[in-house]
Amino acid sequence: MKTSVFVYPWDIVGDPDAADRIAGLGVQQVTLASAYHSTRALTPRHPDHRIVTAAHASVLYPAAEEVWAGRALRPYAAGDWAPTADPYGEAAAALAGAGLEVHTWVVLAHNSRLGTENPDIAVVNAYGDRYSWAPCIAQPATRDYLVTLAAEAAVRPGARGTELESLGWYGLSHLHAHDKIAGVELGDAGQYLMSLCFCPACADGYRGLGVDAEELRTAVRRALEPVWATGSSAAGRSAIEKLLGADLAAATLDWRTRTARTLQERTVAAVRAAAAPGFQVLLHADPVAHHCGANVGVDPEHILGIADGVVVPCTAGPTLLAPFAVHRTERTVLAANLTVVSGMGGNPAALAEDAARAAGLGANELRLYHAGLASETDLTRVRAALS
Repeated sequence: MKTSVFVYPWDIVGDPDAADRIAGLGVQQVTLASAYHSTRALTPRHPDHRIVTAAHASVLYPAAEEVWAGRALRPYAAGDWAPTADPYGEAAAALAGAGLEVHTWVVLAHNSRLGTENPDIAVVNAYGDRYSWAPCIAQPATRDYLVTLAAEAAVRPGARGTELESLGWYGLSHLHAHDKIAGVELGDAGQYLMSLCFCPACADGYRGLGVDAEELRTAVRRALEPVWATGSSAAGRSAIEKLLGADLAAATLDWRTRTARTLQERTVAAVRAAAAPGFQVLLHADPVAHHCGANVGVDPEHILGIADGVVVPCTAGPTLLAPFAVHRTERTVLAANLTVVSGMGGNPAALAEDAARAAGLGANELRLYHAGLASETDLTRVRAALS
């Protein structure tokens, strides 16, 4: 199967051996970050550093001033963690020079600095708390920003395709610095209720479906009371309906699904319009519509009707592939995303077996997370599996 590894530009720039080392793993492609969220990353082989701290979400190339001039929402430039003025461009050139196909990796609706500096665009939960890391995708300003960012960050010089992450609802679940939200096991249903947004745009959306936003807010808070009391909630749509009621659960999911779908359609169209023919567009996705986060919940049939395929999380097992496989065509990319960093829960020693199981459920490509973060032992195991 065609295999791609994720990397950051700072894994490559300044390390003259990095591109050849990655090519030597036996992969054909690299998925290289061009727009990414804040992070603290290990660089275990770089000759000049071991830790890179990206303090805020940024683009890793020079943004076009003529595109962003006068806009209230615009991407942030990288700070001193960026090794050069155009780290994406330099890394892409080195990787292509090593014979690798380069695709962009674009993180969209996840940006803590954007929400902190523009609090009105952030998701607001039923208690009035704002999620600065989660811009509300129902708001026109957010949608325009994300569509424009996707088209620019995806279609970088030389890129043959893109993978769009978090193109949909981003909710409560979030690896924030020193996260302290695990005291209550919210479960699938609790996560959903705590991720519902009550900003003015979403309130208007609920009203358009015949639901009063304040009544819904009260219902959500009431539904969460037993979760706070017992410290847990169940999983699945039936659990959401049990807590919130079938009618309100259906209305909220209807609003969120419509909103995400139209954003995804606009964004994919904008990327295609900016790209040359044959440019591949994939989404990081989850087949459970009410899920949110980096792998956004989607309707598999719909998403495969607008994009060239999906990247599906499979580290915990390949079962999420099956709902997409039902709707794939000969040209659909169904990429199984497997973590190969042992310290982050991956099992590179089982990569060959995991890939075979994923293929049995319809995967025709692999994505490996993450070549820059993995130890030399992990990379040796990846190399052996791919050989």
